[in-house]
Amino acid sequence: MPISFAYAAIALKTLHVLAVVLWVGGMVFAHFFLRPAVAALEPPQRVALMHDVLGRFFAAVLVAVVVVLASGLSLIGIAHAGGGHMPWPWTVMTVLGVVMVAIFGHIRFALYPRLRRAVAARDWPAGGAALAKIRTWVGVNLALGVTILVVVGFV
Repeated sequence: MPISFAYAAIALKTLHVLAVVLWVGGMVFAHFFLRPAVAALEPPQRVALMHDVLGRFFAAVLVAVVVVLASGLSLIGIAHAGGGHMPWPWTVMTVLGVVMVAIFGHIRFALYPRLRRAVAARDWPAGGAALAKIRTWVGVNLALGVTILVVVGFV
C-alpha cells in the first residue's frame, strides 16, 4: 500500500472509530444512565428534558452517521485499490451498520417528530409513548452496535 493510502487509511479509521464511539457511547449513556435518572421527574419535566437531550444527540448522531458511512466506504475503496479484499468481519460490520443507519433514520425522522409534536402540544402521555418507542429502537441499535464491536474487535 503506498504511503499516501496508509496515511489516508489511518485518518479515515480514526474518524470512523470516533464517530462510532460517539454514537454507541451516547446510546449507552442515554439508555443506562440518563433514562433511569430522569425517571424520578414528573412527566412534563421528564418528557421535555428527554426531548431536548435527544434533539441534541440526534443532531450529533446524524453527523456521525455521515462520517461513519463516508469513512467506511472510503476504507473499503482503499482496501480494494491496494489489491486487498474485504474481510468477513467488515462485511458483517457493513451490513449491520446499514441496518443501524436505517433504524436511526426511523428514530430521527419518524419517532422523534412524534415526541416533538407531543411536547409542543403538552401531551405528556403521547410524549411518553414516543419515548418508549424511541427507547425500544435505541436498544435494538445498541445491541447491533455492540455486536459489530465484538465481531470486528475480537476476530
